[in-house]
Amino acid sequence: MCPFWRREDEELLRLPDEIRIMDALARAGVSFLGFEGGEPLLRKDLPEILEAAHERFHTSLVTNGWLLEHRLPELADHLDLLFVSLDGIGETHDRLRGIPRSFERAVKGMRAAREEVPTVISHTVTRDNLDHAERIVELAKELEVGLTVQIAYDYQTADPMSPERDRLRPTIEKLRDLKRSGAPLMESQAYFDAILGSWYEGRPWRCKPWLTINIDPSGRIVLPCYVLQEYSGNIPVWDVDVRKLWNEFDWAPYESCNKCALACYLEPSLFRWTDPAHVGQRIVGAGIRYAQRPSRPKPRPAASGLIQITS
Repeated sequence: MCPFWRREDEELLRLPDEIRIMDALARAGVSFLGFEGGEPLLRKDLPEILEAAHERFHTSLVTNGWLLEHRLPELADHLDLLFVSLDGIGETHDRLRGIPRSFERAVKGMRAAREEVPTVISHTVTRDNLDHAERIVELAKELEVGLTVQIAYDYQTADPMSPERDRLRPTIEKLRDLKRSGAPLMESQAYFDAILGSWYEGRPWRCKPWLTINIDPSGRIVLPCYVLQEYSGNIPVWDVDVRKLWNEFDWAPYESCNKCALACYLEPSLFRWTDPAHVGQRIVGAGIRYAQRPSRPKPRPAASGLIQITS
């Protein structure tokens, strides 16, 4: 599980500095900005931050859902995609989160949010919830929301929660089969095939971490990725020419990593314009879903397809 909530508190950047980050990323050609946590909904100035972001980028946010129903009215107009974390069904989610009624509050928030912004369950498969994957798929169908599934990665600063490899494989295969049968999984079939090929069949995928740029809570760029650096950066994004840095950084040692299976790295790495399935799902299909979403103000698009995630 992500260890970032264990970080020592840092002084939060004020809105003008958050905008400095956005402007630096916009100049670099970033087109999609995602906000993660900790818990973003704890920030009182989140509506102002999201409004500024939505003027420059397509936007997303990840939340535990506890405050979602209460804060949704001031946030929905500035979001293109909303992720709500669920670790399991009912008591399992509450136990893993350590807070009673967490599942109830998250589901209630999603029921409200799905009418305002495209909403997605974010589920991490761990050794404690392997038997919940199919039930999470059924919940997504019931709620009429999307679903993204990640495999837990054992960060050095977090308790080990990755599933045992032998027990994990049937779950990945089942999720792949559910995807084939039309389950509302955001991940492509190629995503599950790549994990199985790399971890069980000796067929690695080529990681392209340069397709995602990560910014830590203090505005510093995290290189080469937040998985290996655990969201610890050292270069303020507003003090550097991001395009120049990206072009000069030595990415080669990380292309064969394959340590994680995080979709924010794996899915962009797999995309091929020459693959009709990729183009159909990621470009044509995504465009149709975007056009069918609830009507709301359109953001000003930037130049390229870089993705940025900030904590």
